[in-house]
Amino acid sequence: MAKPLYFNKEGLFTIAQFTDIHWKDGSEKDLLSRSLMERVLLDEKPDLVVFTGDIIYTGYVSAGEAVCTAPVKALMEAVDTVESLGIPWAYTFGNHDAEPESPATKEDLMKAILGTRYTVTPPASGQGPGTYKLEVLGADSQASAALFLLDSGNRSPFPGLPGYAWVNRSQIGWFEQESLALPRLADGKPVPACAFFHIPLPEYREVWETQVCYGHRHEPVCCPPVNSGLFAAMAEAGNMLGVFVGHDHVNDYWGELHGIRLCYGRASGHNTYGWEGFPRGARMIRLYEGERRIDTWLRLEDGTKVTEQPRHEPDAGKQG
Repeated sequence: MAKPLYFNKEGLFTIAQFTDIHWKDGSEKDLLSRSLMERVLLDEKPDLVVFTGDIIYTGYVSAGEAVCTAPVKALMEAVDTVESLGIPWAYTFGNHDAEPESPATKEDLMKAILGTRYTVTPPASGQGPGTYKLEVLGADSQASAALFLLDSGNRSPFPGLPGYAWVNRSQIGWFEQESLALPRLADGKPVPACAFFHIPLPEYREVWETQVCYGHRHEPVCCPPVNSGLFAAMAEAGNMLGVFVGHDHVNDYWGELHGIRLCYGRASGHNTYGWEGFPRGARMIRLYEGERRIDTWLRLEDGTKVTEQPRHEPDAGKQG
């Protein structure tokens, strides 16, 4: 059984987000991704690692490219660095971890995950594997923060709505119920929370177009074709400090919309596309016990710590 997560003696809790590793078969590029993870973990010494999907790649490949023929083995290789260092870790799915043509299902992958020593990923809830809540306990052994991990799916299941899938209404209802069940802080406000999933919300496009953001957008926001209302539910719950996604490998910006930070991770994998002059890395997140406060920065594969990202002014022509 996984050990509980606690704020440390200084009242801090630090998370490393790895995303879009695209591990296939332990090739040279995969080993570069492993070296990146090891460097980040040794430099930052986080309390938790969160994998936000596409940790392995089981989708279409061009002629001559390597195919992931053993997804479970690939997944175990991808998380081995975290396991070998004894760091607690959590996992949710991206759109490429268990493609329809893959020989391993999400259930197969989750069974392997649950067999590891240091994961804090729980067995599947009523929302399926990859959607669950973790609590971070304070000095009084009561929940002082909550982490929501959600499976954002693969492709839209509806022929009339082509594109990527979305967090569905059942998952949103689950989030609302779990948020209501959380304890309150001493001031009566909800215990602060963060959310982690793979595919960005439509609000990621909105925040770039209408608010000051920090970081880079080298590709369009690849969000679902419809808005399922997850962001509205988070805003109504009043507990969400930050949302952390991946999916768009060469975007790493963050901005605040209605009091919630919308953050991209920094793509961590070498076995996939990138951008010239845009090194791989990880996003770091720090929570503070008893406070509605969050800090975030990037740690790059060469060891550089990036605490200030370029400022992007909103596009006035798209506001309204």
